[in-house]
Amino acid sequence: MKIAIIGVGSVGSAVATAVKNTGLAHEIVLYDRDGIRARAAAEDLGHASAFSYDIKITAVSNYRAIRGSDIVIVAAGANQKPGETRMDLLHKNTAVIQDIIPRVIDNVDPKNVKIIIVTNPLDVMVMLAQKLSKLPASRVIGTGTMLDSARFKIILSHQLGISTRSITSYVLGEHGDSSVVNWSSVSIGGIALDDFCKQSKISLPQTTRRTIEHRVKNAAYEIIQGRGATWDGIGGAVADLLHAIINDERRILTTSIVDGIGKNAVAMSLPRVVGERGVLMNLRSKMSAEESANLRKSGKIIRRNFDLI
Repeated sequence: MKIAIIGVGSVGSAVATAVKNTGLAHEIVLYDRDGIRARAAAEDLGHASAFSYDIKITAVSNYRAIRGSDIVIVAAGANQKPGETRMDLLHKNTAVIQDIIPRVIDNVDPKNVKIIIVTNPLDVMVMLAQKLSKLPASRVIGTGTMLDSARFKIILSHQLGISTRSITSYVLGEHGDSSVVNWSSVSIGGIALDDFCKQSKISLPQTTRRTIEHRVKNAAYEIIQGRGATWDGIGGAVADLLHAIINDERRILTTSIVDGIGKNAVAMSLPRVVGERGVLMNLRSKMSAEESANLRKSGKIIRRNFDLI
């Protein structure tokens, strides 16, 4: 399995480390416009591989070297700065994706390659990448709300005193400020959240739920304020997505792909079955009327921002 990573700044480097640590790749190719940075990252990661998996890791200065890649991960672009929203990156990163995707497609097998998008604003960049690549939507995959859903699960785990492995919980819609915390579908060991709370005598009132929502939606801003960027979490999300694809796990993940036709097409996160061929099935989780309305609003925001570019 050959995996190419485009962009090895703080986020791309964390993604490269996470990919290396999966042990699923026999070769990792790092491309960055800054050749010195790419070579340094490849050398450092190569040294680290001596303690884990025997992987060929190279830095490249042209796109021809990504030929033969089964998966291309796009992590290039401007990072979110303190005080910025993901949408503040819209026009900066549109130019980045417009430059990268045609070059990638010219050097990969379009019949088989999967492209994973990490660049923000993620859902809009997924739409742009799919349009430029002309690949099936099922093979242009954004990490979407995988990280948001993980944050929700972690917070619930602490609140309920239950392992994350026993919790099913989703954040849907935009990977951004209009995301929808899907309380209606939360289950603990297959038991609906409200029933679990009754059985375990745990109180989870609306005030607490609103606090949890705030923490989920603002986690990235708090991390950026403290360390300048978020990278470990997204690296973990990419690694999890790779496991599902490469091992054909057919696991349900909240990934972002383009769904719909024409002006109704939009990329946003829903529970989706992911396997070797990419996204295999779209699912609809249980939702309240309010959650459904908010999901529609989220989709309209994403589509409106895509239309701006």
